[in-house]
Amino acid sequence: MIFRTVLVTISLFIGTSCQSHVEKKTSIQEPQSSKPISKLTDQDLEKFETAYFASGCFWCVEAIFESVKGVKEVVSGYSGGTEKNPTYEQVGGGMTSHAEAVKVYYDPKIISFTALVQVFFGSHDPTTLNRQGPDRGAQYRSVAFYKNDNEKIIIESYIKALEDQNVYDGAPITTEVTEFSKFYDAEDYHQDYERKHPDNSYITNVSVPRLNRFKENFQDFLKEDSH
Repeated sequence: MIFRTVLVTISLFIGTSCQSHVEKKTSIQEPQSSKPISKLTDQDLEKFETAYFASGCFWCVEAIFESVKGVKEVVSGYSGGTEKNPTYEQVGGGMTSHAEAVKVYYDPKIISFTALVQVFFGSHDPTTLNRQGPDRGAQYRSVAFYKNDNEKIIIESYIKALEDQNVYDGAPITTEVTEFSKFYDAEDYHQDYERKHPDNSYITNVSVPRLNRFKENFQDFLKEDSH
């Protein structure tokens, strides 16, 4: 998998490949960490803006956005499809048109939507169609959702900048730019999965290396406790 530091200056970075031999994500375990995970109430979250992205396994994507300053909460779920109330078994099995996605609650006084788009493109490979690391299928496709014309312009302008700077060495960006419609929360056991299951082999072999690569290249974006 290729990761690039894609800030305003569009500098280059080629990361190491994720290990492909990991246990199936459908092998769900009980939480191994007893560390309490604080959650904001729905009333608290109403004060913040929301953004939606899909870039592979939502366990990985949730952990990445959780580490970003100005991000108040991240929810794993499903979006981009037409089926109502999809389940993990349906989405993960490729039986729906949804992608594994995240809902990002953020404070626009601290971080902008543009910066979140930078985080999105800088934390995955947007040139691999229907695939991210060891996860394959349309449910793992790259999608940047927009809620209004301004967000659409920001996403499309950033993609153009990446292409103009030849950041991916001529490889076409396959990210879908899709108008947001509906987000379905994933089952409770998927929320904060990386923190709850630090010894899961998928987490240690895929999620944590992906998160660490992001942290190494986006240090200015990180919360104080995420360094």
